[in-house]
Amino acid sequence: MAFLTFRGGIHPYDGKDLSKNCPVEKYLPKGDLAILVSQHIGAPAKPIVKKGDHVLAGQKIAEAGGFVSAPIHSSVSGTVKGIEKRLTAVGAMGDAIIIENDGLYESVEYAPAKLSDLSKEDILKRIQEGGVVGQGGAGFPTHVKLSPKEPDKIDHILVNGAECEPYITSDYRRMMEEPESIVGGLEVILKAFPKAGGCICIEDNKPDCIARMKEAIKGKERMEVKELKTKYPQGGERTLIYAVTGREINSTMLPADVGCVVDNVETVTSVYKAVILGQPVISRNVTVTGDGIRTPKNFSVLTGTDLSELVDAAGGLKQKIAKAISGGPMMGFALYDLHIPCTKTTSSLLFLERDAVSEAKQIQTACINCGRCVSVCPGHVVPARLATLAEHGDMAGFEKMDGMECCECGCCSYICPAKRPLTQSIKSMRKMVLAERKKKK
Repeated sequence: MAFLTFRGGIHPYDGKDLSKNCPVEKYLPKGDLAILVSQHIGAPAKPIVKKGDHVLAGQKIAEAGGFVSAPIHSSVSGTVKGIEKRLTAVGAMGDAIIIENDGLYESVEYAPAKLSDLSKEDILKRIQEGGVVGQGGAGFPTHVKLSPKEPDKIDHILVNGAECEPYITSDYRRMMEEPESIVGGLEVILKAFPKAGGCICIEDNKPDCIARMKEAIKGKERMEVKELKTKYPQGGERTLIYAVTGREINSTMLPADVGCVVDNVETVTSVYKAVILGQPVISRNVTVTGDGIRTPKNFSVLTGTDLSELVDAAGGLKQKIAKAISGGPMMGFALYDLHIPCTKTTSSLLFLERDAVSEAKQIQTACINCGRCVSVCPGHVVPARLATLAEHGDMAGFEKMDGMECCECGCCSYICPAKRPLTQSIKSMRKMVLAERKKKK
């Protein structure tokens, strides 16, 4: 039985049975593609194509805007129609390169390589040129993550296969269908950190996945599969590091400060494709699921594809839909329009017949000081007090009570019997604190 876990957390309905047995289907877009130039944390990429240019699949169309940035590549062949504003999953407008898909999918010629021929510098350059970013949701440029100040101190490479967010099964299908790509990507990263061991971390509600990955690493040096207790948010960076290594980090630290590098399985697969196959990130697995979709499915989707097309490909929506979410129900973003482009960090489209958040507002009461939010908080703060400070605009008090240690996982809002929007209040104040700190720099 698995015992690797962390203190706190919750056990929400996971909803994974809706799509976990659906093999990944390759989806080809029907309309124009809108490829956002900001699909990552850091500076947006700078377009290097103009209206009327003919591009090929895999061709770089925007270069990195700085070290903490990543280039963008076309996912299809066709003609550039221009640069326009497009709605993003977070509700903002972003610049996108619009490409008229010619339907031919002609590609640039990729340059594969042998790992034995590559130095660490070569590996990092190929990762950077491939536009690889964290595809678990954060979108942090991977070449930056793999360039810590003290690389010799890195002793753990953690491949995050927990997929603890309810409903999403895109990572599960990646592990079941392409275990060799994940192992190949881990081999690449381990070559860059010769003193490290690789751990493929999977929750124990995926025994078939655990068995498959254990078989895939047979005969591989410095690799092992770690079985984690099934609990949300087991896949969070801080909680995963603690579960596997017993080491703790806070909001002022990076995983590298405790000798760890954490990458999602989709990211590790992209590392393999970029370094060994020479292929940039132009597609990813996306789960379309929920009780509001007729036929839940997993798709391989080209970046820039209008996500509304996936709804039709999954049989369409049922008559009564209360909520659409990009990502999962705990940390995803509610959508008011489905015409948003797929990006490197798009993991799921979730459609629900009930809107639990709106329902909770109708029965919200005052805090009863039960302490449940404290018992489930993986950040070991007092969410009820932090939310009250946030509601009163007390920034100094919020920081004094370690409000910045909140990881915005949503456990407190989920468990609160008073139905207070704790995470939402804390998240808003955290943004204000970060903005204030930025002003003072």
